[in-house]
Amino acid sequence: MSGERVSASQPTHMGGAYHLGLRQGDLPRYVLLPGDLDRVAKIASMWDSSTPLSRRRQYVSFRGRYKGVDISALSTGIGGPAVSIAVEELARLGVDTMIRVGSCGSVRGDVKVGDLVITKAAVRFDGASSAYTPPGYPASADPVVYLALVEAAETLGVRYHTGLTATFDAFYVAQGRPGYKGYLPRTLRSWVEDMASLNVVNVEMEAATLLTLTNLYGLRGGVVCSVFANRVTDEFGELGEADAIMVANEAVRILEQGGLRR
Repeated sequence: MSGERVSASQPTHMGGAYHLGLRQGDLPRYVLLPGDLDRVAKIASMWDSSTPLSRRRQYVSFRGRYKGVDISALSTGIGGPAVSIAVEELARLGVDTMIRVGSCGSVRGDVKVGDLVITKAAVRFDGASSAYTPPGYPASADPVVYLALVEAAETLGVRYHTGLTATFDAFYVAQGRPGYKGYLPRTLRSWVEDMASLNVVNVEMEAATLLTLTNLYGLRGGVVCSVFANRVTDEFGELGEADAIMVANEAVRILEQGGLRR
């Protein structure tokens, strides 16, 4: 902190959001939320203009303009706890629309590496959302944001899928990957098949937390992810990132300019 004493229940940094290092007025209503710190600059590079704002812990932020619309991007790092901090502090700064631009793994053979997945709702296997709401509380995308993402993908002609996303707190064992020395509980050895049997399309580590909190606080949340791993075919590649970024940027334009086709 900056040396001043403030309330421990509502800490601040230089008079602004404690973890994000941002103040009132720094951000417009729309923010794109990649997990990867380096993805923020990639997102901003596709805008018409951009300005870096802050770099504090894992939270890197930019603000800019895209096709006449004020837009921003902020990295969250990995996992639900980090996302929950971002949502809390962004909401206090006046942001009301948050779109995750992430990467994920597919548990369906037809959802290929490099494809996009636009989330309808998320299965809450994370812990962060459970700190806020009971198990039956929905982690669903805002319907207008969801439709804007779908329309953006259609307009851009990228290959995409829609459906259920499952969110986990751990990357390795919790997602059926053997841990150190091959450790994998017997109950997780059919993990891919179990997820597919639930009609899950993809798995990742942030969507359920974002969508639970945006629902809880009356905000708008959406998720678009590029498929980096196909767990059925055992293929991996860091593909589709640019498509996910373009779709998220274009969805913001659609939301702001009322371009949804009815």
